[in-house]
Amino acid sequence: MNFPALVLLAFAMSTDAFAAAIGKGAAMRQPKFLQALRIGLLFGVIEAITPLIGWLAGSVATQWVAQWDHWIAFVLLLVLGASMIREGRSGGDEAARPEPRNQSVPMVALTAVATSIDAMAVGVGLAFVDVSIVEAALLIGLATTIMVTIGVMLGRLLGSVVGKRAEIVGGVVLIGVGAAILYEHFGA
Repeated sequence: MNFPALVLLAFAMSTDAFAAAIGKGAAMRQPKFLQALRIGLLFGVIEAITPLIGWLAGSVATQWVAQWDHWIAFVLLLVLGASMIREGRSGGDEAARPEPRNQSVPMVALTAVATSIDAMAVGVGLAFVDVSIVEAALLIGLATTIMVTIGVMLGRLLGSVVGKRAEIVGGVVLIGVGAAILYEHFGA
């Protein structure tokens, strides 16, 4: 997987966290940049760890599925992308709904873990392709930190409208990255 594809993957992985951050920002009274950055860093660290966990699990299975690795990565990204698109189009987007004003660290961390489950599944898929998992995890964490910080700051202004669209775009990008993996495998 090339660097531009990794960057797109990183930003696609951060869109659900971005949607959640908009909800967090909408629930806060005039969030300050340092508050937003702290929330962004917490999300980013958690989002960077989960693909590493997924990659470790996928690496164990690599020797048994080497012939099908590109298809596994494609299907995982396709399913995750389709799920993100479906969630972005649904009327009940929990991540973008304003929450109570309590922004405690455990509650923010729990939200970050919930939005990073898809990054773990992507990590499993990355175990089957030629990619530096450390570079991928760092890019995912950085993109998430940036997107969540921006999302918190924009939350008061934009509400849930952008969150849904961001998740749809992220889903389309994930499907595109999966298609690029197949394209690279078949040497076209």
